[in-house]
Amino acid sequence: MTAAQQAQTRLASPVPSALERDGWMLLEQAIPAGHIEALRADLAPAFERTLFSTGGFYGERTKRFGRLLSRSDHAAGLVQQPQVIAIVEAALRPWCDTVQLNLTQAVEIHPGAPAQLPHRDQDMWQGAKGEVEYLVNVMWPLTRFTQTNGATLIYPGTHGPAALGDRDPGEPVAIEAEPGSAILFLGSTLHGGGGNRTALPRQGIIVSYCLGWLKPYENQWLAYPPDVAKGFAPELAGLVGYRQHRPNLGNIEGLCPSVLLGDGLPERIGAIDALRPDQAEQVAAYVADQKLAAGAERSSR
Repeated sequence: MTAAQQAQTRLASPVPSALERDGWMLLEQAIPAGHIEALRADLAPAFERTLFSTGGFYGERTKRFGRLLSRSDHAAGLVQQPQVIAIVEAALRPWCDTVQLNLTQAVEIHPGAPAQLPHRDQDMWQGAKGEVEYLVNVMWPLTRFTQTNGATLIYPGTHGPAALGDRDPGEPVAIEAEPGSAILFLGSTLHGGGGNRTALPRQGIIVSYCLGWLKPYENQWLAYPPDVAKGFAPELAGLVGYRQHRPNLGNIEGLCPSVLLGDGLPERIGAIDALRPDQAEQVAAYVADQKLAAGAERSSR
């Protein structure tokens, strides 16, 4: 059995069947509506100040901005929603040691905006496709999503190995949802923002998570430098990059970057291994063999 097949086997049971089968799923009432309304109020000034995007992909009748964890204390509730985190980890952990936050982005699609180019977010990275899932997206409506105001368009069944083919993806489904619900879809699923044919803007938030060893879409260390991340709960700080991905990825001077959230680097430092259990076992066995060989050599003198 190949590594990819083993990963698929491990993936099979914990991931909700709808996400596996269709490449997307809807969690209704995942966050209280009052929480969403408070978040929307916090973000209102940023929506007002933000300019329309430039370019056909981002949309010239669409506003976008990130760094939501710095803009509202209510954003963390979305990023760390327990059911979402459990699904994300089940979907991605076969291919990584830890998951990380890929981005938080607020999106406001204005009247007259056309539908976005259908795309797969996994195409940000030029790795093997069809075997690995690189990310999971979560769209949180701030206003009601409808077929006419720009609801996210999903092409069911276009994920995983199906993303490699050139078959007709069929007609998309406009995911109608209320504030407080969460629309989850895989990075291999074909999707796009819908066109807004109403008189009012459609507002939503994208929170996405990716494999911990990838370069994320949003530069998390610049979005949340240590003086900001110090105020985060430890698990949230870990999600935005203040933890290592074994073996030893993302370290600072050979240490876990979470050290920067305390008093900073100590004056005297020493690198510390951060290895997976199988790697630690391999290293320990090698070191033990070396010591035995060295002891035997001394005895023979």
